Amino acid sequence: MIDSPEDAPAAGSPDALPPCEQHAQQYAAVRDAHETELVEDYVELIGDLLKHQGEARSTDIAMRMGVSQATVAKMVRRLKSQGLVSSKPYRSLFLTETGKIMAEESRLKHDIVLNFLRALGVSDSTARIDAEGMEHHVSEETLAIMQRFSEQNGRGA
Repeated sequence: MIDSPEDAPAAGSPDALPPCEQHAQQYAAVRDAHETELVEDYVELIGDLLKHQGEARSTDIAMRMGVSQATVAKMVRRLKSQGLVSSKPYRSLFLTETGKIMAEESRLKHDIVLNFLRALGVSDSTARIDAEGMEHHVSEETLAIMQRFSEQNGRGA
């Protein structure tokens, strides 16, 4: 805790505040990530369900996301309006080509972060929880370094 200006980190030290423009870019990046992370999570899960179960039903999504079917229905409407999913009456959900691309990219980022955390020695259960949030907030530069580290330590994606 800083009690007086004398206790503040010196300019140029690693703990000093970054320049205003850089600081604003940091917060803008976080806001952008927050806007898309829920959409990415749903699309990624739909892709995983299609791959592993052959179908993606709203009931399965609700159970796996820990939300109500009404919440899933609302998100499905949003995903449809964004051109990411399609459905037919009494059938499961399907990813559009755009949705498939988003699901693949999201799955790849998720796997890179998960394998990185495992390579650091984080337990599988904790790594899975942490990766779920981190994947949305990691730059391409950081992902590349995480992947390289994981590959060098036997946990490549």
